[in-house]
Amino acid sequence: MQTGTIARLTDSGYGFISREGEEKDLFFHTNELQDVNFDDLAEGDKVQFEVGEGPKGPNAVNVSRAE
Repeated sequence: MQTGTIARLTDSGYGFISREGEEKDLFFHTNELQDVNFDDLAEGDKVQFEVGEGPKGPNAVNVSRAE
């Protein structure tokens, strides 16, 4: 599992995670959340996730709040 910080959230059920040492933020969709609701997330929250490959490139999967 990798860790990162919620950089941006949208009203459409997706957002972006910033990762230390990476220039591009990682896309995630509400369908990939584990044990947390999208509406309970806020920009700046720490999350853990795995990196998967989507149609438009890498994206975060199995996203959950970091302990």
